[in-house]
Amino acid sequence: MTIARSKQVGRPRSSAETLLSAAAAVFVTSGVDAPVREIAAKAGVGVGTIYRHFPTRPELVVAVYRHQVEACANAGPRLLAESATPEAALRAWLALFVDFLVTKHGLAGAMQGDSAGSDALHTYFVDRLVPVCAALLEAARESAHAVPSVNAYNVLRGVGNLCIGAASDDRYEADTLVQLFISGVLAPGAR
Repeated sequence: MTIARSKQVGRPRSSAETLLSAAAAVFVTSGVDAPVREIAAKAGVGVGTIYRHFPTRPELVVAVYRHQVEACANAGPRLLAESATPEAALRAWLALFVDFLVTKHGLAGAMQGDSAGSDALHTYFVDRLVPVCAALLEAARESAHAVPSVNAYNVLRGVGNLCIGAASDDRYEADTLVQLFISGVLAPGAR
């Protein structure tokens, strides 16, 4: 005797990945204080679905942050394998990193004074992204015969500092400045 399976009634379950991607896209355009209904509309779900997965805004913001860190970390090895040169991979990865920094803008406020949570996220960020940057930077330096002059941590700090102005000035071109910065880091004989 076979038992027929019943069809699922109601709305299909949305994956957390879909919700996080939608939230990240909304954060880029509207900031981390964007209304949850805007995120829900972008994801094609109801507001309740967002709250079912992420009961509070800080939980959503932290989940988006971690999701973006993982996406950025995973892109490094893929870009190195697929790009024409290690330098092209590094430059493409840094462009992704700049985009990531835009989604991160406003995280401190969304954490509402949770310094322990902010510190843990910073440690997570450093532990995941510095090694990826280091591998890309080393491969690009080797192919360009550049002398190691700046470590990966300082490169990421420098990129972060170059991105600060983008939050308050639409004319500010952080990506252009980052690419110029990397040209200097990779210049043969630069110290």
